[in-house]
Amino acid sequence: MALPQAKQTATEERLAALTMPDAGCTRKAREAALARLREMGLPGRRDEYWKYTRPDTLISAEAPSAALFETDEPMMFHEFDRLKIVFIDGVFSAEASDDLTMEGVSIDRLEDICCKDIHWAKELYGVLEARGQTPVQRPLAALNTAYASDGVAIHVTGKPSRPISLIYRHASETSDAILHHVIRVESGAEVTILENGPAASRFNKCMEIDIADGGTLHHIRAQGRDHQRRAATHMFTRMGTESVYKSFTLTVNGVLTRNEQVVELTGDDAVAHVAGACVGDGEFHHDDTVFVTHDAVNCESRQVFKKVLRNGATGVFQGKILVKEGAQKTDGYQISQSLLLDDDSQFLAKPELEIYADDVACSHGSTSGAIDETALFYLRSRGVPTKDATDMLTLAFLAEAVDEIEDEALAEVIVSRLQEWLARRS
Repeated sequence: MALPQAKQTATEERLAALTMPDAGCTRKAREAALARLREMGLPGRRDEYWKYTRPDTLISAEAPSAALFETDEPMMFHEFDRLKIVFIDGVFSAEASDDLTMEGVSIDRLEDICCKDIHWAKELYGVLEARGQTPVQRPLAALNTAYASDGVAIHVTGKPSRPISLIYRHASETSDAILHHVIRVESGAEVTILENGPAASRFNKCMEIDIADGGTLHHIRAQGRDHQRRAATHMFTRMGTESVYKSFTLTVNGVLTRNEQVVELTGDDAVAHVAGACVGDGEFHHDDTVFVTHDAVNCESRQVFKKVLRNGATGVFQGKILVKEGAQKTDGYQISQSLLLDDDSQFLAKPELEIYADDVACSHGSTSGAIDETALFYLRSRGVPTKDATDMLTLAFLAEAVDEIEDEALAEVIVSRLQEWLARRS
């Protein structure tokens, strides 16, 4: 079917502003992604999975400007010993980064991969993104695969002693960054990946994660700081037998953020937990879109998303659990909830289950409401000021999502940042 003229025009205008990097061993994947993109076109408001979020500023030929946010607040995770990989406006900074050598893992830049005809990432680059285009089209991910100019390939073969920390710094008010990361976790290996920082005025990031049998990946991400930033991120994860994938995202600030997670449980007894907590104030639009596919026996998935919104902020959740035929003993859980701190904010939710197996336990729920007046009265009657009582109840509301983080020290950092956000808006 031919694309509508408006969508075709918007797509070609965006492509005209981009240059495909010298592709090397990723050339074939890039060209295939470009062909997919031209066939589907960039997203529009009439697309089913974009009806709650305006994609205009994410697909325009030029990135909208975003003022730099000056703060004395230390960067996230600064107190942890970690291997730091720094990108400034989407460009790797060797000066700001650590040496990329560590036991149990090998790390290469995407630029270096493109210069080689043979590399392990060649078998993965663009593959999971292409798989994730069915049954829902994700054109911004295809755009990323075709035009990403930087990123890293992380091959985990053991259990590194430190987390790997991807740090995204924003230095230019008109920066337009496209990053693509590829991660392979081998059988029995385990790694923690941290991400933080505003990245750019407009940020398009794609991460492809392949977890082999018995592999484990913990992912903790913090998006925030710059108020005017815009971001569209995709994470595509394929899981083998008895593998574990746990991902948590904290989002504060930002005009527009859309995070998509696509998870395939392809091996028996795999466990996937995807969670997020966001706090938004004023001109703030946050969209979590999640698609989890069960295609093996006795697998477990959890989706836990909590949003706190005020002063006209908007939250979106679109989550689906697909249980394929033969995926018996599936345990799928999904919850999305919002806490609206005023009458001007809104939460838009679209939870879905699609089940083709008969021996499963799947559930989903979505709620939206204000502060519990009874609980608020209880705290106030015991001498807790209204503002402090409201903050306490807000943190309690977010706790279920934060509890998905296994590392207690990392969870404490997330809670402290949430407390600081509430304190600044007293």
